[in-house]
Amino acid sequence: MKTPFFLFVLFACFMSKAIAINPYSPDFSKPKPPARMKLVFSEEFNYTGTPDSAVWSYETGFKRNQELQWYQSDNAYCKNGCLVIEGRKENRPNPNYRVESSDWRASRKDIQYTSASIQTAGKKSWLFGRFEIRARIDTATGSWPAIWTLGSGREWPSCGEIDLMEFYRPEGIPTILSNVAWGTNVRYRAKWNSARKAIAPFIAKDKNWPRKFHVWRMDWTKEYIKLYIDDILLNTTSLSETINPDGSNPFLKPQYLLLNLALGSNGGDPSNSTSPIKYEVDYVRIYQQIQ
Repeated sequence: MKTPFFLFVLFACFMSKAIAINPYSPDFSKPKPPARMKLVFSEEFNYTGTPDSAVWSYETGFKRNQELQWYQSDNAYCKNGCLVIEGRKENRPNPNYRVESSDWRASRKDIQYTSASIQTAGKKSWLFGRFEIRARIDTATGSWPAIWTLGSGREWPSCGEIDLMEFYRPEGIPTILSNVAWGTNVRYRAKWNSARKAIAPFIAKDKNWPRKFHVWRMDWTKEYIKLYIDDILLNTTSLSETINPDGSNPFLKPQYLLLNLALGSNGGDPSNSTSPIKYEVDYVRIYQQIQ
């Protein structure tokens, strides 16, 4: 007996609903490689405790951009299928404080905020592929979460930087940024290809957008870098343009991954935001072409 066509349609609809991913929860399904690609790295954070030390290490102290947070390992932990990074209000002496220091890292007498930054430097790096990171960001004032990569063995920015995601408040407007940076003739001054997308249109369509997980994606080939959120293209950079003054191209070499939550600076003043500010990463999945 042949099954009527409409039963197949009903079954297909049922199955699609059954496997639909809850946007408010971690995704425990198996990675699904795109066509002609294979999974080369997967961090699902499906364990409890500290991030896997075979993959991740920590930044410590005050690091960059005159941000408010002191980075420490205590603020990053894995629970319920996610990496959780917490930005906390704290108050304790700065161990690196020096009277009359001109270095902002040492001139601060106290630590007022803490957070975490984890990275794969020296442990894992990749050249080309599709990077997918599913995360939920806290859009509170003061929050500056990021998903980004850096090259090794050269000074910034000649090492190359790719920002799959930054969220902060340029001109006070809550905004998602997608950026690619490389070197110039001036030390520590980058050439940027940046794209900004205010989150207001997303929230206008879905008031619960900040409460949901979203997938930030990078497609990186020897020709281009394309950056997306939820399959919406935000930024395209041609690798024919990303040339350092010495003729080298940082994006033809491997990059390592960083996940961090900064506070203050470009993120705004966090003093009136509820503590802790939370940044949750569901997974990191990296695919590469099958040779």
